[in-house]
Amino acid sequence: MKIDYYSFGKIVINGKTYSRDVIIFPDRVFSPWWRKEGHLLRMEDLVDAVKEKPGVLVIGQGFSGLMSVPRELVDELRSMGMEVLTSGTTEAVNTFNKLAGKSVIAALHLTC
Repeated sequence: MKIDYYSFGKIVINGKTYSRDVIIFPDRVFSPWWRKEGHLLRMEDLVDAVKEKPGVLVIGQGFSGLMSVPRELVDELRSMGMEVLTSGTTEAVNTFNKLAGKSVIAALHLTC
């Protein structure tokens, strides 16, 4: 998977446009991705991603970085053997593309 383009509220992945939040798996895109509490990420929001046991989980916290990712959640994910990279979504997109071809999943909030 490759992210072709990202701007506030819009992402193009392998030529297909999405306007809702996404989880990008090595072989598919899940969208719309909803979180139980909107701008607060919890483990239950990542169940399908965690099941895949990626080497790296890239989390895009939104265009302005407003989605909260609790330190405890990052620590728990790391204890499962994942490298966890959190940033604003623009940076997360760049990180994901650099890691393409490796065991990486991205969970990206497209707005805020």
